[in-house]
Amino acid sequence: MATTRKWKWPAVFLYRDGADDRLWHAIETSDCITVASGVCDFKETMYFDPSVWDMRNSEAGAWKVAAEVYFQGGGGDVDGEGLTVHVKRNSRLTVNASPEPVSKGKTITVTGKVARADWETRKYASYGGRLVSLQFKPTGAAPYTTVKKVYANGSGDLRTTVKASRTGTWRWVYYGNTTTGPSTSSGDNVVVK
Repeated sequence: MATTRKWKWPAVFLYRDGADDRLWHAIETSDCITVASGVCDFKETMYFDPSVWDMRNSEAGAWKVAAEVYFQGGGGDVDGEGLTVHVKRNSRLTVNASPEPVSKGKTITVTGKVARADWETRKYASYGGRLVSLQFKPTGAAPYTTVKKVYANGSGDLRTTVKASRTGTWRWVYYGNTTTGPSTSSGDNVVVK
């Protein structure tokens, strides 16, 4: 005969290196969503805000997902789901294309900088060595297309040249990695005469 136990609270958490290294922060839990007699599902949402809570840069990266529940009167249960999530630091890009305007066939220099959030200082810092895509969209056209890919130098600075062919907008795009999220710069329009 099965016994029903009342639960105190459920919680989803992230862990790595066994279950000793856990990442919690703010968790929002739904009420019990009954899926069968005596069986509940819960919807959990985790919030990470390094501007509010202290976070270490080393917390960026891969984490496994587990859930636990505690019962009234003592005891509990912990289950790993075999899922992996990536906690990522934000990245930012800037762009500047010049000269503006430019004569057709002349050289346009496109510069910028890639940076990422430093959770410990709560500022953005240079993110050198990243491969970033330079994209162009002609005036009146909808999609951007990748023109070339450029590695940022050790200080996160981007610099390349292209030939001026038509008026349009230039931007940089970084696609991110397992510890850092993607970002797209604003666009810089250059008129070609």
